[in-house]
Amino acid sequence: MSGFSGNQQDVDIDLGGLFRAIWRRRTRVLLTTVAVAALAFTAAHMISPRYDSEARLLIEPREPEFSSMTLQPSAASATSFDEPGISSEVQLLRSVDLIKQVARNMRLHELKEFDPTADPSAISDILVMLGLKRNPLDMPPEERVLKEFQEKLQVYQVEKSRVIGIQFTSKDRALAAAIPNEMAKIYLSLKAGAKLDSNTEASRWLEPEIANLREKVRAAEAKIADYRSSADLLPSGDTGTFATRQLTDISTELARVRGERATAEARAENVRAALSSGRGADTLNEVVGSAMIQRLKESESQIQNQIADLSTTLLEGHPRIKALRSQLTGIRAQIREETQKILASLENEAKVGELRERQLTQQMNTLKASSAKAGEDEVGLRALEREAAAQRQLLETYLSRYREASSRTGASAAPADARVISSAVAPTEASFPKILPITIVAGLAAFLLSCVVILLQELFSGRALRPVGAPVPVPLAVATQPVPPTPLPPAPAPKRAWSFRQKPAPGESGREITRPAAAGPDLAVASAAAIPAEEDREEQHPEAEVPLDGFFVENVAAALILDQVPLAFVVSPTGDAGSAQTVALARMVAEEGRRVVLIDLTASGCPTGQMAMSAGLPGITNLLAQDIPFADALHADRGSDAHIVPSGTADPALAMQDIDRLQAIIEALTDAYDLVLVDCADADAAAVSRLARVGDIEIIFSVPAVSAEDMVEIITEFAEAGYDRIQIMEASLADRPVANTPLPEPGRRAA
Repeated sequence: MSGFSGNQQDVDIDLGGLFRAIWRRRTRVLLTTVAVAALAFTAAHMISPRYDSEARLLIEPREPEFSSMTLQPSAASATSFDEPGISSEVQLLRSVDLIKQVARNMRLHELKEFDPTADPSAISDILVMLGLKRNPLDMPPEERVLKEFQEKLQVYQVEKSRVIGIQFTSKDRALAAAIPNEMAKIYLSLKAGAKLDSNTEASRWLEPEIANLREKVRAAEAKIADYRSSADLLPSGDTGTFATRQLTDISTELARVRGERATAEARAENVRAALSSGRGADTLNEVVGSAMIQRLKESESQIQNQIADLSTTLLEGHPRIKALRSQLTGIRAQIREETQKILASLENEAKVGELRERQLTQQMNTLKASSAKAGEDEVGLRALEREAAAQRQLLETYLSRYREASSRTGASAAPADARVISSAVAPTEASFPKILPITIVAGLAAFLLSCVVILLQELFSGRALRPVGAPVPVPLAVATQPVPPTPLPPAPAPKRAWSFRQKPAPGESGREITRPAAAGPDLAVASAAAIPAEEDREEQHPEAEVPLDGFFVENVAAALILDQVPLAFVVSPTGDAGSAQTVALARMVAEEGRRVVLIDLTASGCPTGQMAMSAGLPGITNLLAQDIPFADALHADRGSDAHIVPSGTADPALAMQDIDRLQAIIEALTDAYDLVLVDCADADAAAVSRLARVGDIEIIFSVPAVSAEDMVEIITEFAEAGYDRIQIMEASLADRPVANTPLPEPGRRAA
């Protein structure tokens, strides 16, 4: 905390004083810590120890080997082992029925641990009297045991697995291990019993269904036989009827007969064509293949050989040769006759094939009509067969399921879909209380609370608070002329104590100087003693000498930083010249690390032109007209780290209609920035009063070229309006008078 607010000085927290206060009371802190730790140690020893034991179950499908060959896992069994299925098994282990069965088997109602009325505590009796707890005597014994059991039981699923843990807490080691094992045993028996009951119920339900289906199948098959007999749909061994099979055979035979007839006609025509054209019959297959023709050909060949042999010794007119030639002629006549017989045989064969074809065609037409009628009758037959097949298939399915269910009715044929992978054992160490951790935590908590109490006492008593006296950064005042030493005034320090920058010592930052206080004779003496040393330094470094006071921009910047002024209105009666000094003031303050924003309320827009990146940027008039959001009106200065709120591009007349919002805008900027400068150009006191409350703001007159009479008149006007915090800013140090020119008196700058 730093700065002034009214007449109260800000204070800082003395951390060293806080630690010293704790050190002074170290005996009390240590005694409290030891006492609380000892009390926690004793209480932990007095508490009855509790023991935890855990059993674990693995949920998995389990089927006998003889059934795994025929059964396929169903979708229901697959979904029973997913995440929701395991959660359901956890709830089953926490079910009231299972807990009641465990309590009955282990006779837990006889144990005092499960009966809160057996050994009631004073705290419990007080809570019952106040109505904050239900009286255990109002509950039946079974419900009391159930409530205590559920408080000590913890059933959970091991993360990312199908393992379920059963943990129980008890004062008895053996009981802590026996209860999880008993729960696992009863759970497995319940699961196996559920599967056995399911198989028994399935067998009991399937027996009458199978008997009913057998009657239905028998009736359906009888209907099929009666329908076949009435419709003359004799089975042919295949899928079709007898008429269909006969039609198929006749069609095949008709095609064969037609082929044979066509072949016979072609062979007869070939023989006939050969005889009519006079070609030799030797080239015809039908003639050559005849046995008679072959024998006649052999005889013809022998006679021709004899004629050839005798022609060498006998003449043609010899009776022997004539007789042989006569025999040759007879043989050839026989060959022609045999050829005619072959032709006639082929023609007869063709005629027989034609007759056979006619008969088969007639039979096929008759069978077509019969087959069409049989096809219509088969529609009803197929409907009956489908119904019988469906009943038969359902019967076979039921029979298969019945055999499977019957095979699982034994106690060992339906194991539970879970098994114990870790049995609970009697614990050797108590799970509660952990004496050493409890003692350490209690002691540490007592130590911290004791320290906190001491700190609060020191803070509320004010002993740990001290006035602010830390060094404050001030802006650099550039000077070029030496200044003679000025004697200290006898009167008290003025309202503001002005400072100027000294040359930093080796190793020190040039930005860190000490602001002189305005009260106390000791400080005045110390300042007077420091003047000769300062004069010596000024003789060695005349370029670093600065004036102690004056109407310079640098001095006004120093005052704004030292007093931590949040808001200042700058009035420039001279117009743009004064606005230029306002821009220089904003940049000087920003160079010292302060967050500065300048609001341009001038008509000429001089500050906007000197600071903004470009012309035509939205600004204060746009905010008043509510055309843009707040952030769009803030723009960076192109010459420093300061910000500028330009005059804006909205219609000034429209913006003036909502001029009352300007004060809220200025207050919002004051919360976000260390210093808000408002350039009001040549506004009078009445105009400034509309923008800010009287008495709590700083008024700066930027008057680079104003006569003394006009200056007095302007100051008087603002003073009569109630503004008593007024500063004058005439020029920069670069424009100050040359050497040997009298400097402004220290008291002149406060109007």
